[in-house]
Amino acid sequence: MARITRGVLARPLVLYDGDCAFCRRWAARWQWRTQGRVSYRPGRGWRRWLLGIPKVDMRKAMQLVEPSGRVSRGAEALFRALAASPRRGTRVAARLGLLPGVLHLAQGVYAVVARHRGRAAGVDRWLFGRAVVPHEYRWVRWGFLRLLGGTFLIAFTSLGRQVRGLYGTQGLRPVAERLAAERREEPSALARWRRIPSLFWLDASDAALVRGCRAGQVLSLALLFNVAPRPSVSLLWALYLSYVAVGREFLSFQWDVLLLELGLLAVLTAPGGLRPGLGRDEPSALDVFLFRLLVFRLYFGSGLSKLQSGDTTWRELSACEHYYETAPLPTRGGWYAHHLPRRLQRASTAGVLWLETVVPFLAFGPRRLRQFAFWSLSGLQAAIFATGNYGIFNVQSCVLGLWLLDDAALRRALPLKEGPAARPRPWWRTGVSALVASPLLVLGASEVLRRFSGWQRHQPERVGSMMTWLESRARPLRSVNPYGLFSVMTVQRPEIRVEGSDDGEHWKEYAFRYKVGDPARPPRQVAPHQPRLDWQMWFAALGSPPGWFVAFLARLLEGSPDVLGLLADNPFPERPPRMVRAVLYDYRMTDLAERRRTGSWWRREALGLYVPPLSLAPGPRPQGRIPALQWQARA
Repeated sequence: MARITRGVLARPLVLYDGDCAFCRRWAARWQWRTQGRVSYRPGRGWRRWLLGIPKVDMRKAMQLVEPSGRVSRGAEALFRALAASPRRGTRVAARLGLLPGVLHLAQGVYAVVARHRGRAAGVDRWLFGRAVVPHEYRWVRWGFLRLLGGTFLIAFTSLGRQVRGLYGTQGLRPVAERLAAERREEPSALARWRRIPSLFWLDASDAALVRGCRAGQVLSLALLFNVAPRPSVSLLWALYLSYVAVGREFLSFQWDVLLLELGLLAVLTAPGGLRPGLGRDEPSALDVFLFRLLVFRLYFGSGLSKLQSGDTTWRELSACEHYYETAPLPTRGGWYAHHLPRRLQRASTAGVLWLETVVPFLAFGPRRLRQFAFWSLSGLQAAIFATGNYGIFNVQSCVLGLWLLDDAALRRALPLKEGPAARPRPWWRTGVSALVASPLLVLGASEVLRRFSGWQRHQPERVGSMMTWLESRARPLRSVNPYGLFSVMTVQRPEIRVEGSDDGEHWKEYAFRYKVGDPARPPRQVAPHQPRLDWQMWFAALGSPPGWFVAFLARLLEGSPDVLGLLADNPFPERPPRMVRAVLYDYRMTDLAERRRTGSWWRREALGLYVPPLSLAPGPRPQGRIPALQWQARA
């Protein structure tokens, strides 16, 4: 037969059972993978007879006949055929499949599937849909980039309303003061940029901080309307990083670094051109994989952190009994959810753990399972949005989840047209993407392994030093991050009430816009806007007064208009008070009967002083510096 095949076959030939629907579908998929380097024909009549393949062998497994005369069957035939693919990833996977242990296991799986072809065909259609070639993702990319532009627009608009009060010269954490201190400590400009990669090294004035938010809004609109998406998202990433790098605790939330990670991945996949439409290049398999890996890391990291934290509320499935009452900025929906039956609360807790530890693995599964993961995780985000104010987290998580879908799924849900045919991505763009993505992939994978199995503690010394070096270079960019939301559930709700006085006896409260205060005021829905001072007040109440809180009290005594603009009102409109203090309260949600009877949403109990009365220390006050404070003996 070797003599016949040398004369007849110019390239490898795969013969498959043409009467088997399952075989026809997979032969079409492999044909697309090998791109003409392997022929695929039904094993009927003269072909099988000419090549000397018995009919009984043809019915049991596919056959690969190579020009050299070699004949292989089953899983071995599949891997040898795919090894001829021009796609490097397919070739590597095929060669791994030919390894002795792997091949033996694959032959066993192949035999099981071959004996149940009818059922396998039904399962195949359910999992992968009707298409037999890989799905496209240009509409997915198009929708993702538009929605990412909207997310950046929300983020910069929200920050712009607060930036002077948080970071201005009369704010809580003056950026200009911090960068000036860094200049004094580090003479090397390059070292400073590495530690704090921020455009505000060039200008950190109040006007520059405001202009940066305005520029972010303009760039967000450009990305939203598909104007120069690649440079637009690149500048958005650099600009938001500039704020996060100098933002300290007020810009240290997980959704801030998640937005940076989304932005960096978007830079890799965004099409070029001024008005590219869907883009001429198809998103690469690496692009799609990196986004799906981020979906997995976000949810699985959060689920794993809950299990590893040792928190008893998650282990006993009682976390949701406390969650709605102790959320940093609760909503009215959270108030009602808090009064659901205990059995339903426990079921909700179990559902969260299942959604965050099992469902994320479906991100790497067939399309039907990915669609299930998309709707399940989107439902989780909708429930979180309805019961708590978490800024842009819910929005960006749903935007990221689009990469679990494909163009065909979007066209079934939306009136989208078929775009022009995509061209192969240029080799240089693929190379650049792989070069940039490789450290992201290594760091992301190592982060998962480290959290899942303690891998980093047992890795070889050379690998450990390489990972340490890579992480030290990537850490200032804040674009590859661990995620672990709600890993420890807070079971009590302390709240800080800030008061001012002129005589030490009569105290007036400073009312915040959104945080819990007046028991009769209902919880508000404020997301996707994030009032960052209100958020940090919740964290401050859980421990001793942080440095920014002392600065906040000093700015109130100074009468800073930028800081007062972060509050709901100013009880001292004519001049600042002579002293301020902070009192700690314990808050609990009222039950339904008490709510109807009193009209109150909360009940509270005073716990004592959080910060005793303070006043401004005498002496000169440098412009822009946070003034010094002194204790007051009279309370």
